[in-house]
Amino acid sequence: MTAALVPELKPSSRLLLGPGPSMVHPRVLRAMSTPLLGHLDPEFLVIMNEVQGMLRAVFQTENAFTIAISGTGSAGMEAALVNVVEPGDKVIVGVSGVFGTRLADIVGRCGGQLVKLEVPWGQIFPLERIQEALAKEGKVKAVALVHAETSTGAQQPLEGLGMVCRDHGALLVVDAVTSLGGVPVEVDRHGIDVCYSGTQKCLSCPPGLAPLTFSLRALQAVRARKTKVQSWYLDVSMIADYWAEGKRAYHHTAPISMVYALREALRIVLEEGLEPRFARHRRHSAAVMAGLAQLGCTPNAAEGHRLPSLNCVKTPEGVDEAPIRKALLADAGIEIGGGLGPLVGKIWRIGLMGESSRQEHVFAVLAALEQALAKAGRKVRPGEAMAAAAAQYAR
Repeated sequence: MTAALVPELKPSSRLLLGPGPSMVHPRVLRAMSTPLLGHLDPEFLVIMNEVQGMLRAVFQTENAFTIAISGTGSAGMEAALVNVVEPGDKVIVGVSGVFGTRLADIVGRCGGQLVKLEVPWGQIFPLERIQEALAKEGKVKAVALVHAETSTGAQQPLEGLGMVCRDHGALLVVDAVTSLGGVPVEVDRHGIDVCYSGTQKCLSCPPGLAPLTFSLRALQAVRARKTKVQSWYLDVSMIADYWAEGKRAYHHTAPISMVYALREALRIVLEEGLEPRFARHRRHSAAVMAGLAQLGCTPNAAEGHRLPSLNCVKTPEGVDEAPIRKALLADAGIEIGGGLGPLVGKIWRIGLMGESSRQEHVFAVLAALEQALAKAGRKVRPGEAMAAAAAQYAR
């Protein structure tokens, strides 16, 4: 194949309202086009320091080890576990969806002794359930939970978990991929030892980096390992020296343009302010859910534990959901997500994350759904869903 046979890149314009990636601010895209520096250039090292400082603010932590792993959120997940779990270590994992299942799989790959707790998809783990498991299992190395289960739209409460884990000598590992920057995470207040996220969700940065923070307690556990971390690339004892001010020991070539992008995305988050940003996500989530209710959709996650960043609803009775999603993409250029695993064909996942969480986007997706459902033969009152959303905004 020659260059003449490959056309210029012109992807279609899309409104990204699925489970990720989210829309990206033009400022972030401009930052990515900034000329490169070397990854050990003194100016780039200053940029790394700035990224670390802003990540601490967003994670709401004072942890010295707060970095951005080169890789997507799944790399953050793997880094979190391969560093703290050694062969034979007992690890409690809460499985309530796809990403809890993935955590459990990685524990097994590390040679850990998996204790799997399960609840129906869309539900959460009460604190008492974790307490009971810790009391029953004896010596436990870590408890791993998903804060924002992307496959179900459920938000796991974190209150009290860190204290319970500390009382039993266990580390608390939390997946905040779909919550960081859209929902309070509060690493220090909740006593989270290891927390990771991804850039492409509520931070509204392209995929490619995984924010990660380790408490001093977690780092001590890494240093006390009897065996080497099974992944050279994700070994935080080596990566720490690359990110540590004053050391900057070469480990790998950082994705320079992605670090630029994350720096600008974090600036935007902090300019808005965390509390106003969280309130914005809640406000637009309430509006879209009000509109979806008029279309016959019901929430998938348990009452009181619904993610405002990813709105998961059961599709209207009798509606084949996949053709509706395809119609949204083809006719309106709007992407929303379908279900995974046992929820395939049963739910829609509508992401209002970061830059995607806007009033105009709420009205756009509701109008497009009304039209698609009407074309599919569903009886829909034009404008009813948007009127319900407008009424919610008025409240």
